Amino acid sequence: QLWAGPLMRAHTVRTRLAASQIVVNGWLSIASAYAAEGVGHSGVHAVTVDLQHGMLGFSDALGMMQAISATPATPMVRVPGLDPAEIMHLLDAGAYGIICPMISTPEQTRTLVDACRYPPVGNRSFGPSRGLLYGGQDYVTKANETIMAIPMIETAEAVERIEEILDVDGVDMIYLGPNDMAFALDGHVGHPRAHSEAALLHVLAAATRRGIPVGIFCSSGEEARTRIEQGFRLVTPGNDFGHLTRSMRDAVRVTLEDTSPTVAAQHG
Repeated sequence: QLWAGPLMRAHTVRTRLAASQIVVNGWLSIASAYAAEGVGHSGVHAVTVDLQHGMLGFSDALGMMQAISATPATPMVRVPGLDPAEIMHLLDAGAYGIICPMISTPEQTRTLVDACRYPPVGNRSFGPSRGLLYGGQDYVTKANETIMAIPMIETAEAVERIEEILDVDGVDMIYLGPNDMAFALDGHVGHPRAHSEAALLHVLAAATRRGIPVGIFCSSGEEARTRIEQGFRLVTPGNDFGHLTRSMRDAVRVTLEDTSPTVAAQHG
């Protein structure tokens, strides 16, 4: 017996998906355990720490996952890329799901899944560290059925090969990156995005036919509602930095909307 703590902690994303419920996912790009704890208590079901585009590293992610662990939300991570050693390290640190960007082939998908699974299913190295502390005393025996391996589909090749990618055993969810998809298929990230929008729905339909849930990053809660209506099962309604700056801009606008130039000048 490795740890005398409680039995394996449930994965909220898995349990909600199994119950045909929608998952709302928080997204963190700012290195702050305090903010992570606040987002974890905001009502989201999962919180993803973004190590690809977020301004943070492993040590920051560890503290943020510890903070998320004190909330009802499940901690997940977007890794910088397909690096099995880094994926295993973050799982050992307590991540319950790995979103891996720029997955374009079934071979890459297999590498991701294998890094997330202990033998004989995969090749994850033994050393659960904080995963055991967070997950519970039977973490090692239950990790393969609990941890989520989530390829991020955001390239033209991935769209073309989506059926092959979905053929890989062990894919728990597909996560779509609409902005990189827009760059790849429309040549820009503006709107409208006719080609990439069609591709997103193509991937959604292919995965849904197989019973594999699909998540997507959204720019706002309003867009998240639209994506849910389209059939997406997990939605990320923006990230921490976006919400912070939008909220601050709104506060400044409301503060100054009735202020005349004369009064503004008098008060600096």
